[in-house]
Amino acid sequence: MRDDDVMERALIDRAAIATALASAVAAARLAERDALLEHEGFAVAAAAGIGVPRHLLVRSATDLGGDAFDLFRGDRVVVKVVSANVAHKSDRGGVRFVPRDVVAVAGAMRSMADTFAADGVDGFLVEELVPHDPGFGGELLVGVRCTPDFGPVVTLGPGGVHAEFLTRSLAPGCGVAIVSPALTDSADLDRALERASVVRFLTQSQRGKPARVALSSVRDLVCRMLAIAVAAGRAGISDFEMNPIVFTAEGPVALDALAHVGAAVVAPVAPRPIEKIARMLHPRTLAIVGVSERMNPGRQMLENVLRAGFPREQVFVIKPGSDSVAGCRCVPDLASLPEPADLFLVCVDARQAAASCEEAIRLRKAESIVLIPGGFGERDGSEAHVDRLRDALAAARSEPWRGPVINGANCLGVRSRPGRCNTLFIPEHKLSIGGAREAPLAVSSQSGAFAVSWASELGALDPRFIVTFGNQLDLTVADWLEHLEGDPEVRVFACYVEGFRPGDGRRFADVAARITASGRTVLLYRAGRTTAGAAASASHTASIAGDASVCRAVVEAAGVVVADGLDEFTDLTRLFCLLGDRRVSDLRLGAMSNAGFECVAIADHAGAFTLPDFSPATSARLVAALDAAKLGAIVGVRNPLDVTPILGDAAFADAAAAILDDPGVDAGLIGCVPLSGAITTLAAGPGHDEDIRREGSLVSRLGRLAAREKPWVAVVDAGPLYDPMARALDAAGVPTFRAADRALALFGRWCEWRIRYGATRG
Repeated sequence: MRDDDVMERALIDRAAIATALASAVAAARLAERDALLEHEGFAVAAAAGIGVPRHLLVRSATDLGGDAFDLFRGDRVVVKVVSANVAHKSDRGGVRFVPRDVVAVAGAMRSMADTFAADGVDGFLVEELVPHDPGFGGELLVGVRCTPDFGPVVTLGPGGVHAEFLTRSLAPGCGVAIVSPALTDSADLDRALERASVVRFLTQSQRGKPARVALSSVRDLVCRMLAIAVAAGRAGISDFEMNPIVFTAEGPVALDALAHVGAAVVAPVAPRPIEKIARMLHPRTLAIVGVSERMNPGRQMLENVLRAGFPREQVFVIKPGSDSVAGCRCVPDLASLPEPADLFLVCVDARQAAASCEEAIRLRKAESIVLIPGGFGERDGSEAHVDRLRDALAAARSEPWRGPVINGANCLGVRSRPGRCNTLFIPEHKLSIGGAREAPLAVSSQSGAFAVSWASELGALDPRFIVTFGNQLDLTVADWLEHLEGDPEVRVFACYVEGFRPGDGRRFADVAARITASGRTVLLYRAGRTTAGAAASASHTASIAGDASVCRAVVEAAGVVVADGLDEFTDLTRLFCLLGDRRVSDLRLGAMSNAGFECVAIADHAGAFTLPDFSPATSARLVAALDAAKLGAIVGVRNPLDVTPILGDAAFADAAAAILDDPGVDAGLIGCVPLSGAITTLAAGPGHDEDIRREGSLVSRLGRLAAREKPWVAVVDAGPLYDPMARALDAAGVPTFRAADRALALFGRWCEWRIRYGATRG
């Protein structure tokens, strides 16, 4: 855990849990089972301090003794079949509720023995019947899932036989709580739990009735499961669930336990020398192979590197039979390089590329390598190239030199403004990125095509770094994030990820938590969001806690802002870059528009925002502006303020300034339907005399408000004719949206993030 307080306060015996798990797993493997039996799961729960029903394991009905039932309370018991091959017993008649006497119990056992004969019966459990409310909230599912990328996580949600249906029927993000032992402290844990509808239902008063369970009791239960999660990953448990768990006067009791045995957690690979990434982003010398006399990807890379300002005399082209290309010196082979290259660009086919990389490692001729081609693990038959290259790297890593770092394969490489290096092999006239001013943004993308396509949509934002890392043969997204974390000029880290290497999701979240603690922001779009293995799994936990859900829960607990779509990813990046470290202490919104429908939309979609009344001083300023425009008799001062299409450029900007100056307003939204003839909203062109670049235009006046400390966004609600206006406001530093509802949703997320993580930082 990030701090040990939650498990320490719960007084959990971690050694007892580890012992119980080890014993259960050993028994399962000895019997060649891939699952624990229910009583073995009960032993693990009991070791963690979680209640289990009084129970008795018998092999057959003939083993029942007359005094066997002295153990139980009540006049009824539960009889369950015990079989490693039957996961959900109740679905097939493997659970019976019968009177507490030998005849009834024996009859149930014989019936189930016949029903499950083909499955193989290991015995029967007789359990005490635990009275509880079977309705919503009365039964919980609490489970552990060991994921390859994020490690073990704990899931809590509605339980019982309809757990999956109930979870999926709840609002997105409210079905289950998913927490990681790596990232959860007390405050994070409470926030995660309170997002789950079933937890709120249990721990909050309903219709005047007191809460059924204290939040502290649910927290204690999850802490015990977190301790099981840590031990499960080490013991080789792939998933472990208790469904249902019920709360009784004696505390939580697990009425069932199911666990599957898998491989133990794989030890992380040897760490890469990620400090050498600096050679890739700030190279002093550069070598490149795969350059043609005519234009090809290698030649385009060379041209882009030179156009970025990299000195020709520090570039070496590996090209036998040539003296120079594009004014850069040629050498016949790697051995002829006068010194090791900080950066070696490999732009030949996979077979040649593997050989070039191996040679560079053997001769120690490169500190970092950008491996452009695909065919390294993506296609059948490429395994030999990958294995040879990894063997060469592993050998180098064992030496003091530690070898180079390799980015890729199947990537476009990197673009580093401070390093004057651009390996993206896209013609300059095809890719226009940003402008003269560098944005405090680092973009890391697994897809090169996405990186360049997306960067072209960022408008005036020119990222400090663009990194495309491909299939992560060596360097991973977490490596890149960890290295870039050390650059204080980067305030926003935008990451497009299609998949994490084993264990790398956990590292990504750890690094993101540190970045968040520094007041900076990590944004993530996780592509390929499928629920891996859910359909084939016998576990409810794996079904409702799929890869996408686990990823989102873990990284959000680390402070990462997760985008649900590509357009949202773009807009969030613009928001966090343009608003920077502005402070916001509350969610009181001041808003205005020159269209009544937009004012209604603002009120309808305020979301987390409140719309307070303006202060008397602000109201007086607004009345004066409206009176000067002869609108005082038409427009009443309220929030949001409808200034009608009649208000001109100067008065419109004055009204916006008054709202932003209001001490009772924390954030602002200035909406404009730009078709009004009273305001200047068009770029210069035929048929009119407007020009948004003209001094005194609405754009120039609003642009002067962009530097204010109070955060605000603009809305330009109209068609493509007004794209230049939206772009001009963005370029002036005003995040600009094309609809009020989208602006409010994303601006609200920015404000909530700043309140939680950045209000006292920056």
